Amino acid sequence: MTQHTVLFDINETVLDLNSLKPLFVEAFGDEKLMSVWFAMLLHTSTVCALTKTKSDFATLAGTMLDAVAARFKLTLSNDQRGKMLSGFASLQPHEDMKAALTRLKEAGYHTVAFTNSSLPLVTSQITQAGLLDDFDDIISVEETGSFKPDPMVYQFVAAKLNLPLSALRLVATHDWDTHGAMSAGMKAAYIDRSGAPYHPLYLKPDVFEKDMREVVEKIIAADKVYT
Repeated sequence: MTQHTVLFDINETVLDLNSLKPLFVEAFGDEKLMSVWFAMLLHTSTVCALTKTKSDFATLAGTMLDAVAARFKLTLSNDQRGKMLSGFASLQPHEDMKAALTRLKEAGYHTVAFTNSSLPLVTSQITQAGLLDDFDDIISVEETGSFKPDPMVYQFVAAKLNLPLSALRLVATHDWDTHGAMSAGMKAAYIDRSGAPYHPLYLKPDVFEKDMREVVEKIIAADKVYT
């Protein structure tokens, strides 16, 4: 029997950023700035990827916290900054993740955590979330010196797993990530965590659901067809 391999984006897809909101209320007085910060973080990582500017996700996360404070003319103490970045390392999983990963493993799938975060950070995140045993591999883009959705990072993970891109499927809640994976030659699955419309110009995966358990069932069904 063919062992299928599924990659999971981690931040927002597997782990729930909502636990950071109280820290943003404490520091900035507005939980909505958490979303602004994360959007800025993803934006700057993409710019770094496109311009071959070397950095790491944790450094960029701190830089963007400072940028949010400056943009909204707010004061951010070192203690508050430290608590917010530490909170990023100890996010809890979305409630549908454990059952979905268990189902995949029981169906014989190889599961991979694949993230822009550094290897120490994502390992800490997954361990804190109680999901360490649910992933067969943990792979960070950090070795590439770039970030998703640079085509190079999808090629990198395929080489790391010693599999062709066409044998891999990425699950993500970011349409730019599923689009990036599909553009590079992977299959993908989209988990709608936000309710925001999928970008109409991006490649759309054959699996598109609001609950990870439904995503997993559709992946299993699709792979039976492909096999």
